Amino acid sequence: MARSSSPLVNKASPIEQRRLLRARRSSKRVTALSPEALLDATLPGAEQPVPVVQQDAATALKRDPTLSDETLAVHAGEKMGKNGAMDTDSIATPIVSGTTHWFKSSGDLIAFKEGRRHSFEYGRYGNPTVKVLEDKISALERAESTLVTSSGMNAIVATLLALVLPGAGHVVTTTECYSEARAFIRDKLSKMGIKVTFIELNDMDTLKAVLDHGDVTLFYTDCPTNPHLKCIDIKLVAELCHRKGALVCIDSTLASPINQKPLTLGADIVVHSATKYIAGHHDVIAGCISGSDALISRIRAWHHDLGGAISPDAAYMIIRGLKTMVLRVETQNSTALRMARLLENHPKIERVYYPGLISSPWHHIANSQMTGCGGVISFKVASDLHGVMRFIDALEIPFIATSLGGCESLVQQPAVMSFWGENDEEKAKNGIKDNLVRFSFGVEKFEDLRDDILQALEKI
Repeated sequence: MARSSSPLVNKASPIEQRRLLRARRSSKRVTALSPEALLDATLPGAEQPVPVVQQDAATALKRDPTLSDETLAVHAGEKMGKNGAMDTDSIATPIVSGTTHWFKSSGDLIAFKEGRRHSFEYGRYGNPTVKVLEDKISALERAESTLVTSSGMNAIVATLLALVLPGAGHVVTTTECYSEARAFIRDKLSKMGIKVTFIELNDMDTLKAVLDHGDVTLFYTDCPTNPHLKCIDIKLVAELCHRKGALVCIDSTLASPINQKPLTLGADIVVHSATKYIAGHHDVIAGCISGSDALISRIRAWHHDLGGAISPDAAYMIIRGLKTMVLRVETQNSTALRMARLLENHPKIERVYYPGLISSPWHHIANSQMTGCGGVISFKVASDLHGVMRFIDALEIPFIATSLGGCESLVQQPAVMSFWGENDEEKAKNGIKDNLVRFSFGVEKFEDLRDDILQALEKI
């Protein structure tokens, strides 16, 4: 077959090749053009340089605090990156898989060490792709700094170890906080000479009494809690703790950064299992910690020693998931509230736990500090252990699984999923009844989920 003579497939001439190569080389480091230079560049006979903005600390677009979460979720850390982690014109954030980064000279290295040059050294200490994710979360949380970790539990452990001194610290936490965090505080921190005090959520009188001793280092709790969706008045707790010099750390996983921003309410640190709403697709494990530069720097030093770095590939997946977080969370908020209202009036449902309900004892707090109450509801079915198992097995749309916050709806019976094998005393201590169900709604159509739940209730 004869070779086509179409100019579309012909090789470029040597002159054209040199012109193309020169253009590619020049586009790597082109500074932003002034209006005068841009005008000159358009004059007849002038070369046509490509005007681009260098992504460095001096020229990168800054985060605008007035921008919406919808816009920040898409652009913060990338187009609006404050530190220029990426020098690229790619819309999609590149995955920088290299574990180590080189320097042009010893002087260049010293400038990096002294903080005069922004760069990266080794993957355990930082990565350009991960930095984009950290800046994006900082923008959403209204934080100065964010550290992304390999899991939510790693975020909790790094925070506690960094901010509470062995042999001298005192942690106050609630009986309703995340069970694994509660076990770590009770069993591990106490062995390090750290004083631990557990109080009931919203028992402000006891909190005040403990704070009056003057030795509390950190208050830590979830808001909302799992699985009963209780809420704590973050602003009030922060005011009480700060009067006595104690820090406040809130695990806001069940709220997401869209529904609640603890730092704006006075908290010092906010942690998330980024596996949940932030990543949003049940396909990556991660955690994050946001707060002031000073506190995050202390936690980052411990994080380096613990080695809980997240991979660039995982960071990219979370960045991609984050861009639709607002859309996902708004759908989940709406579905959960509508379903909670429906089930509250169903004859086979004894009680519904959801702070979005007016009947909830936590509604007034949620209404004051949250823009939405999330996609998780819990409810007690008017049946026994086996009757609830029949209900769950009759559901066709949700998966029987742990976790929450993803696109797919998940359902679990805590007495079977999380507390199987525990004695009645332990279950009672955590408010776990055999007929309790926790439902994490995804982004499926409300009517489909409604019809599925109603038909499953008929199987009891």
